[in-house]
Amino acid sequence: MMPFPTAAPGAPPPAAPPQKHWGISSPISLAAPKDTDRELTRRLVETLKPFGVFEEEEELQRRILILEKLNNLVKAWIREISESRSLPQAVVDSVGGKIFTFGSCRLGVHTKGADIDALCVAPRHVDRSDFFTSFYDKLKLQEEVKDLRAVEEAFVPVIKLCFDGIEIDILFARLALQTIPEDLDLRDDSLLKNLDIRCIRSLNGCRVTDEILHLVPNIDNFRLTLRAIKLWAKCHNIYSNILGFLGGVSWAMLVARTCQLYPNAVASTLVRKFFLVFSEWEWPNPVLLKEPEERNLNLPVWDPRVNPSDRYHLMPIITPAYPQQNSTYNVSVSTRMVMIEEFKQGLAITHEILLNKADWSKLFEAPSFFQKYKHYIVLLASAPTEKQHLEWVGLVESKIRILVGNLEKNEFITLAHVNPQSFPAPKENADKEEFRTMWVIGLVLKKPEDSDILNIDLTYDIQSFTDTVYRQAMNSKMFEMDMKIAAMHLRRKELHQLLPNHVLQEKKAHLTEGVRLTTVNDSSLHMSVDSENNITVPLPTSTVKAGPLSSSQGRNSPALAVMAASLSTIQAPEVSLQHVSPSESSGVALSENIPQAPSQPTISAPPKPTVTRVVSSTHMVNHPPILQETQLQTYLIL
Repeated sequence: MMPFPTAAPGAPPPAAPPQKHWGISSPISLAAPKDTDRELTRRLVETLKPFGVFEEEEELQRRILILEKLNNLVKAWIREISESRSLPQAVVDSVGGKIFTFGSCRLGVHTKGADIDALCVAPRHVDRSDFFTSFYDKLKLQEEVKDLRAVEEAFVPVIKLCFDGIEIDILFARLALQTIPEDLDLRDDSLLKNLDIRCIRSLNGCRVTDEILHLVPNIDNFRLTLRAIKLWAKCHNIYSNILGFLGGVSWAMLVARTCQLYPNAVASTLVRKFFLVFSEWEWPNPVLLKEPEERNLNLPVWDPRVNPSDRYHLMPIITPAYPQQNSTYNVSVSTRMVMIEEFKQGLAITHEILLNKADWSKLFEAPSFFQKYKHYIVLLASAPTEKQHLEWVGLVESKIRILVGNLEKNEFITLAHVNPQSFPAPKENADKEEFRTMWVIGLVLKKPEDSDILNIDLTYDIQSFTDTVYRQAMNSKMFEMDMKIAAMHLRRKELHQLLPNHVLQEKKAHLTEGVRLTTVNDSSLHMSVDSENNITVPLPTSTVKAGPLSSSQGRNSPALAVMAASLSTIQAPEVSLQHVSPSESSGVALSENIPQAPSQPTISAPPKPTVTRVVSSTHMVNHPPILQETQLQTYLIL
């Protein structure tokens, strides 16, 4: 008998074993890297080094030592709790307890001096109250610990501290286990049974991070690509979850999906493919790293078929661990528009790099935000003490996306682009102790179809935003007298009144030769020379100050911001975001069929509401009495 069967003459060869694929679809390409790809990756690494994205070995060992100390501290604390509760000695000896990391540290992409996101996992007999009392007290006794503070009422309760010079946030989760083994895998969904919602939220960061690492074909290629993309996003001012752009975990999931689609590619290829995939992605189709799974634990998950509110998410990127959530629910029409345009620019630049027409350094050149737009809203937050200012700025920043949303609803505002970077603002009174921070929002305006006169009253938009901030500050008992918000309109050439020259330095726009890219700007809006004399420039000292609303008269309402524009000499068509791919000019085919998530319905973006708040230049809407008593500035957009 023959040891192996033989194929009959002329029979087709046996089918090859199915190729393993990552994620929810087959890969786009299985091509192996070429020598040129490896050389481009080497150059990418050399370009990244001066930016400090790689941690030195000495600092890495110091970080590991700090985590070991914290881990030992947790074990000792849990042992003490166990003994105080008269548990059997056998349980006390094996009770365990562990510090897990998540975020950039766990992903292996943290930069020099980056903070550490940590999770303290305890057995069932250790309560959250123990964490915020006895463990907090134990931390207080450590000489390496500085700036210790507990935020017990946060959405995800946390202890913040600085341990030997490194900032650390420690969350807490109590599992329904008698002991915590050293080899505990937090990806196990059964661990979520019978947990309170705060523990589930605390576990989510670790579970998502670990799941991402298990869903990429090559962790080293993923990490290097993610380092490059995160640096690019920060340089281009689109790295901020709180302001409606993407945070670290969202960028990690986009890079992970790119790795799944090109499983054999090295970092230089993956960076280029990242821009290709997401400049062509058909939003709001979701980005998924794996098929969502139902675990029958009755936890809310992202599912637009069931949850109507999920249908309005504009750029959904879904976390891979149960319960699946959309990590980008803050994205707005404007922030998505800005990010897509940046993807297209990134594709054009990486194409130049591939053709040896540019170096990697070009990808990380910061665009000049303050030269990009003609009109800006400057938002100022001030408080009398440094401690109050820190809290106030955090609250105001967390709500800026509400203001952006309000501005987007105005039919004459095409785009409202907030710069994630905040700036110290000049003092209103040099003799008075005051701490001030400002944010800048670039505006793109469009001309009305049936008129040459454009008058935009933004009073309601700004007032509803400031009312929201004050209301939350008062509800949380954070508000103190002299905490203020002010808003003003400035034209591009007037920004020097508030911002230093080195911030406003104009940078040359680097556009790809042979690539036609329409950037998001309003350069088509010009102003006649004669009209320049009509502008009223509000100085910081004349900005109307705001305070909390009174329930009766609306006193101390936010500043009136009326922007009126005479466009009789202006050609101002609506800005269009069009992109001509490099293949149209270079003859190199860059277009590929990008697989979208098949398991989710395609959801149209919600219609843009038409909000008409147009007033003539001589008529103003009614305002609270306090505004009539205050010096008002009419901001003319010309």
